Amino acid sequence: MSELRPESGSGAPTRVLVCEDQELVRAGYVTIFSAQRDLEVVGEAGDGRSAVETARWLCPDVVVMDIRMPGLDGIEATRLLAGPDVAAPMKVLVVTTFNVDEYVYEALRAGASGFLLKDSPPSALVHGVRTIAAGESLLAPAVTRQLVGRFADRISQPRKPAATEALSALTPRETEVLKLVAEGLSNAEIAERMVISRETVKTYVSRILTKLDLRDRVQAVVLAHRIGLVTVAG
Repeated sequence: MSELRPESGSGAPTRVLVCEDQELVRAGYVTIFSAQRDLEVVGEAGDGRSAVETARWLCPDVVVMDIRMPGLDGIEATRLLAGPDVAAPMKVLVVTTFNVDEYVYEALRAGASGFLLKDSPPSALVHGVRTIAAGESLLAPAVTRQLVGRFADRISQPRKPAATEALSALTPRETEVLKLVAEGLSNAEIAERMVISRETVKTYVSRILTKLDLRDRVQAVVLAHRIGLVTVAG
């Protein structure tokens, strides 16, 4: 249970909205998140339309979204909250029972910041929320990295076509960080690999996103694959 201990720090808790149509599953998520001092469940939704309305009303830090919901599915709800046409996109963690390439692809295309299976342990769910709240994308599972590589040419990209040319604006160190981000490494893993602090990694990532006019790490990963900066084996 050590993985579920709240992270240290005196900042305000991360505000979470749980969107899941199965009441028992939803209650389980609420119980798991509410047990963490650094997380606060601010609302619940049992269908896609309610999820969108509640999220727009509450403006949570992270939306935990099921894919299959009545009325409006979780992918479309995610698109309305975090898609490329949203002025102020929210951070969405998609959770589903279906480990299907197309579902993951559609979730990323819709603007999701991460993807987890429902049978993931509670520690993984908590870690997922914390990771996304910190501004990282949950792309660690190998299957997700491979998927991004395979679908890279189909996932929506920033409107500026000059993103590729802008790579020349990156320093060698920033290019190295971008490669590691594209390989699915977290900030902590990048810091360990490069023997630098996590804060330095965060600074590098922020500069990369700004220079390349990218919204988040998902777009950075996709861009890196599309231009051949990294390739996916297998």
